[in-house]
Amino acid sequence: MDASFDPWSPAFIADPYPAYAELRAAGRAHWYGPTRQWLIPHHEDVSALLRDRRLGRTYTHRFTHEEFGRTAPPAAHEPFHTLNDHGLLDLEAGDHTRIRRLVSKAFTPRTVENLAPTVRRLAAELVGGLVERGGGDLLADVAEPLPVAVIAEMLGVPEEDEERRMLRPWSADICGMFELNPSEETARRAVRASLDFSAYLRELIGRRRKDPGEDLISGLVGVEELTEQEMISTCVLLLNAGHEATVNTTVNGWWTLLRHPEQLAALRADPAGLLSTAVEEILRYDTPLQMFERWVLDDIELGDVRIPRGSEVALLFGSANRDPARFTDPDVLDLARAENPHITFGAGIHYCLGAPLARMELTALFAELLTSAPTLRLAAEPEWNPGYVIRGVPELLVEL
Repeated sequence: MDASFDPWSPAFIADPYPAYAELRAAGRAHWYGPTRQWLIPHHEDVSALLRDRRLGRTYTHRFTHEEFGRTAPPAAHEPFHTLNDHGLLDLEAGDHTRIRRLVSKAFTPRTVENLAPTVRRLAAELVGGLVERGGGDLLADVAEPLPVAVIAEMLGVPEEDEERRMLRPWSADICGMFELNPSEETARRAVRASLDFSAYLRELIGRRRKDPGEDLISGLVGVEELTEQEMISTCVLLLNAGHEATVNTTVNGWWTLLRHPEQLAALRADPAGLLSTAVEEILRYDTPLQMFERWVLDDIELGDVRIPRGSEVALLFGSANRDPARFTDPDVLDLARAENPHITFGAGIHYCLGAPLARMELTALFAELLTSAPTLRLAAEPEWNPGYVIRGVPELLVEL
């Protein structure tokens, strides 16, 4: 299996799905030496393990590094880990429940619905600019600005703050640490971004303490249960998680559509009837987050494979979403697919809090591009980013 599953190979990154099929055919769990992880490729297992409390995003709530058989991160990386380890995504047990309960108030159905006019307006403005110019980079000109602006608005990042333009670069540098075996240069950039982003948020939180508004940061400032570090880490996570999936799903999705002209033609002919299932199918077909990692806190068994405490499992979302045991003709793009239990947004206690907002943003962007740019076509063949875990391209050049 090692020869087929090669997350550093450009050929594999461009099309990992044949290797996933080999993994599924060969068993339920596979040891992968280069990353010292167990690869889990089946939908049923991935879905179950996401809900299994014998696994966790962290282990430090139960064990020391030594007790768990792991080495503590280098001291030079500490700013990144301080920021990351206090965020919802990497908290377990009581801390996770406490913070998620507080933050979830910002993502109630009513709150998300109230953002709909803003999302539609931004989508119309961004696509309108692309049409006026006769094309451009779908990522930089359309897909990226909308979710970043929405999350910045929710958090209360003022438009006049110079740091606002750094939100996406900071996020990209921090997210580099979620790739497999990140380099020391990647770690250095992540540490620098963690320090700079934290310093800005600390200053912004200070402003909101003196002059609160209607934004999320102002709301969190008044909560005694939250430490300042938890507030900072939560805001960073909301920005990172709040736009990565939307950006990459929009861009990957349009590249997919442009390579499936018959499906794109059907969607253009009936956007009102097909758009909701089309968005779900695009989320499934080329998953923006290919892998989600968990620590094994207590021994587990998958079939005849025993995975001991102290191990790390790699839950292969991309493989699970193409599993023929769960999806009919999984390698076929079917925008009318009615039953679509994809796990792109995860499951269990770490299910994506912002999934409703992401769906709203994707629907608005796709609807606007379908109606306002009906002659959109590819201007240049893109290449995939070298990272495997977060799946995307550096640009998607299009024209009308």
